[in-house]
Amino acid sequence: MQKIIIYSVIILLSFISTVFAQDKSFSQRATEIGNRIEQISLKEKALLKNEIESIDKQIQEGTILIERANELKLKMAQRTASNIEVKVALEEQKLNQLIQDKVDGKIINTKDSITIRIGNRLVLRLENDSIKVKRVANKIERVAKEKRTTSQFVFAMGLNNLITEGQDLEDLDYKVWGSHFYEWGITNNTRIFKNDNLLHAKYGFSVMYNNLRPTDNKYFVRNGDATELQIFSYSLNESRFRNVQLVFPLHLEMDFTPKQVSANGDKTYFKTHKSFRVGLGGYGGFNIKSKQILKYKIDGDRVKDKQKGDFNVSNFVYGLSTYVGYGETSLYVKYDVSPFFKDNLVDQNNISLGVRFDFN
Repeated sequence: MQKIIIYSVIILLSFISTVFAQDKSFSQRATEIGNRIEQISLKEKALLKNEIESIDKQIQEGTILIERANELKLKMAQRTASNIEVKVALEEQKLNQLIQDKVDGKIINTKDSITIRIGNRLVLRLENDSIKVKRVANKIERVAKEKRTTSQFVFAMGLNNLITEGQDLEDLDYKVWGSHFYEWGITNNTRIFKNDNLLHAKYGFSVMYNNLRPTDNKYFVRNGDATELQIFSYSLNESRFRNVQLVFPLHLEMDFTPKQVSANGDKTYFKTHKSFRVGLGGYGGFNIKSKQILKYKIDGDRVKDKQKGDFNVSNFVYGLSTYVGYGETSLYVKYDVSPFFKDNLVDQNNISLGVRFDFN
C-alpha cells in the first residue's frame, strides 16, 4: 500500500498545473495534494476494514460459512486494488502532460524547488529542471527496492490424490484428473543477507482446499474408529470429499535474480521474482473443515447430499513442500507427512502437484 501511496503522489502532481494560476502559492498547493493523498489512503483502509468486520460478525452469528467468507474477503481486497489501479492509470496521462509543460517552459516557478512530505518522510523534491525530477523519482524507487522484507499474494492449484501404503499408482482409488487442490494466502519474503540476494526466508499463512473424487461409484463411510470407501447404493453423478486447512508454510528460497548497480557504482539494488527461483520447506497447521458431497438421482429426482463431520480426519496437518520456477510462476509439489485418516490401519498421505503464483 505504501508503494501505491508514493506512486500516487507523483501522479497526482499533475493537478498542480490546474491550480498554479490561483491565489495560493505553488508550494501550498503541492503540500495540500500530499496531505490529500494521505487521507485517501486512510479512507480506503477504513472502508475495507469495515467490510471485513461485517463479514466476521456474520461468521460469529452463523449466517455465513467460513469458506464463503474467505472468498468475499479476497474479492473485496482485489476490488480495492483494482480501483486504485484504474485511478492511477487515468492520472498518468496528466502527469506526462505536466512534465511536458515544464520542459516547454509553460510552468515557471518563483522558487528553486518544492518539497512535498507525507508525515515525517521525504516523498518528492520537484525542481525546475525536469531531469532532476526524474532523478528524484528514481530515488523514491530505490527506497522501495532496498526493503529486505516484501510480501506476496500466493495462489496455487493443481491435481490432488492420496498415496496408500503398499498400493501401486495404477490402482488408485481416486480420479486423477477429477481430484484437485486450491491454495491461497499471504507470504513475507525476507532477504537473509544484507548484501547478497540468493537466500530468502518465506513465511506466512495459507488456506488449502484438498479435494478427492473416489472411483467406481464409492464414497467415504465412518466405520467405528476407521474411515473406508464403500459402494453407494445409487448411481453417483458426483462423489467429492474436501478438507479445508489453515497452515503456516516456511520455505528457504533461492532467488537467482542478479543484483543491479547504479551507473556511478554507489548504489546496489536487490530485486526479487525476476529470474529462476527454488523453494524448499514445509508447513504445519490445522484441519478446519471436512465435507462430503454426493449427487445422485432417486426415481428421476435429483438429490444433493452434503455431509459434514470429522470423518476420522487428522486434526493437525504437517508436511513438506517445494517449488521451482521463473519469475512469479512455479511448479509446486506438497506432501502431507501426517496421515490423512488418523486411526485407519493403513496410512494414506495426501499429495498435490500443480502451479503456484507469487504475486508481488
